[in-house]
Amino acid sequence: MSARSDRSPPSATARHARSGAPPAGLVDAATLAAVNDRYRQRWQRLWSAAAAAAPGAPVSALPEVAATPAHDTRFAAREWRELPYFALLRQSYLLYAEYLNELAQLAALPPEDKRRLVFATRQYVDAIAPTNFPATNPQVLKRALATDGESFVHGLANLVADAGRGRISMSDAGAFAVGRNLAVTPGSVVFRNRLIEVLQYAPAAARVRRNPLVVVPPCINKYYILDLQPDNSFIRWTVAQGHTVFAISWRNVPPELGGLGWDDYLVDGVLAAIEVAREIAGSERANVLGFCVGGTLAASALAVLAARGEDRVASVTLLTTMLDFADPGDIGVYVSREMLAAREPALLAGGRIHGSELAAAFASLRPNDLVWNYVVGNYLMGETPRPFDLLHWNGDSANLPGPMYVYYLRNMYLDNRLREPGALTMVGVPVDLSRVAMPAYVYASRDDHIVPWRSAYRTTRLLGGGQTFVLGASGHIAGVVNPPARGRRNYWTGPHLRGDADAWLASAESRPGSWWPHWARWLDAHAGGERDAPRAEGSARHPPLEAAPGRYVVEATG
Repeated sequence: MSARSDRSPPSATARHARSGAPPAGLVDAATLAAVNDRYRQRWQRLWSAAAAAAPGAPVSALPEVAATPAHDTRFAAREWRELPYFALLRQSYLLYAEYLNELAQLAALPPEDKRRLVFATRQYVDAIAPTNFPATNPQVLKRALATDGESFVHGLANLVADAGRGRISMSDAGAFAVGRNLAVTPGSVVFRNRLIEVLQYAPAAARVRRNPLVVVPPCINKYYILDLQPDNSFIRWTVAQGHTVFAISWRNVPPELGGLGWDDYLVDGVLAAIEVAREIAGSERANVLGFCVGGTLAASALAVLAARGEDRVASVTLLTTMLDFADPGDIGVYVSREMLAAREPALLAGGRIHGSELAAAFASLRPNDLVWNYVVGNYLMGETPRPFDLLHWNGDSANLPGPMYVYYLRNMYLDNRLREPGALTMVGVPVDLSRVAMPAYVYASRDDHIVPWRSAYRTTRLLGGGQTFVLGASGHIAGVVNPPARGRRNYWTGPHLRGDADAWLASAESRPGSWWPHWARWLDAHAGGERDAPRAEGSARHPPLEAAPGRYVVEATG
């Protein structure tokens, strides 16, 4: 993504943020002196104990001046606690990291600039961890000795292979393949245009709900996040509940489609899929589900229908979706007016945003989990990452057309105009989310690093129908992909949506397991009754074109 501000030259603050250097001059002198004195005492305790320790003295002689955060697994190996050199290295690093992060938090800056400085400081601190370097990581040294250096040879081969792919491998590349063990729910492609394929899934029961469900996945990744392996496929599970499910498979935009805009994604994407589903199912209305930016597109399309006075949708489900971008979370550090202005001419001329660029930006929001963990494992340890379907999907990103991307960044992230009634015109009509008056199921994940759950909660103040808000445990993807059979995690529900997000959570009830059954019970109320299951996918107007998962999901473009 990009980065915020006007078109003026980068400030000294921005230069400090990029270098990772302490923000000198940005902290009150008296406060800075007090902080320095406090940390100086802790440094003295640590180094005095290290200098006084006799050779071979137990590591317990070193004081713990900085605790390892509970969620930090980088220093889990026993050498970091039992060997004096590595114990000292660990304590020194953690203390320095604590110092830099505290200085960044104390910097006297406007909120947006401070967020950027805090983020950049955290990136710098994570990058210089001793675990990231061969000479200061005991596990790397131990493995190199055990393999006579062969681990470094394998690591170099992994590095060369990943450089060719343009990304860090997070899953064993050979473990999964779309159509082999991912996206294998039976169905057919029943519609195709330049931007999407519409997949209809075969029924799993003799009777099905009358209103079809149209799934709008995020367009920056492939649709099969909701149809992974059979035991964790949201689509397969929903079909098994008796729903006729249609899903959009977005095209990985080739160069000749680089000029598509936001309206094209509504007309040729969401609105086209709704019409196909209604026609094939023989239903006046459909239910719509949108995930992440797919939810933003779905809500925009429904606002277009509302402006036209067309009652074609019975309900909407929004999963980890932002409609109010007042607080976009850490991803906001990449979105700026100056960066957008620098790239806008090329993007509006038909340039594309490559999916690998977006994937790298999202990974950097959790660098220790999604970057340095794999740098160490793949390149320093010479290991092949374990198979993981979610992370395989995460690396299978898609390109976006420049005009669509510019519209999205400017009107949502930068100007936050979607929440303002009539501020945006889409497909020739002014849109107003308050006119989207059908029932809405709004789901957020509590540890989401891409769509903060409190931002998702603001959706309940924008839509015009009755809303049900549900908060799930875990993050942006793992919170959504949580099949009931595994009995994992929990979710929160609350009958009242008065007050802010924290007030809602304080009165909400925690429930064990997956939120999927709770959603299915809600969706049944908007299913329009039952009918006999169709004998085949498609219709006379939209006959099956080929078997699911179709061709767009595997189409590669440069």
